Amino acid sequence: MATYIVFTRESTRDASELATYSQKVGGAMAGHPVTVLAAYGRQEVLEGPPVEGVVILEFPNFAAAKAWYDSPAYRQVRQHRFKGADYRAVIVEGV
Repeated sequence: MATYIVFTRESTRDASELATYSQKVGGAMAGHPVTVLAAYGRQEVLEGPPVEGVVILEFPNFAAAKAWYDSPAYRQVRQHRFKGADYRAVIVEGV
C-alpha cells in the first residue's frame, strides 16, 4: 500500500543548515523507491498554526518509507535539517 512521509517545517533556526540539507538530501534518496509529490509549493493552512512549508514523499509501502528514513545516508543528512529548523514528520499509509 502506498505510504507517504509528510514533512512540515514550522520555523527556521539556521538557514545555512537548511541549505546544506537541501544540497544533500537528493543524494540520500538514491537507490530508494521515492517520489517527491510536493516540495514547498503554494500552500494555505486551513487549521492549526501557520507553517513555513510542506514536503510530501511517496513510497510503495511502509517498510520502504522507514528504510529510507532510517538509512545511514539519510540519518547523516537529516542532522542538518534538525539543526536548521523545527519540523514535524509523519509516515502515513494511503488507502
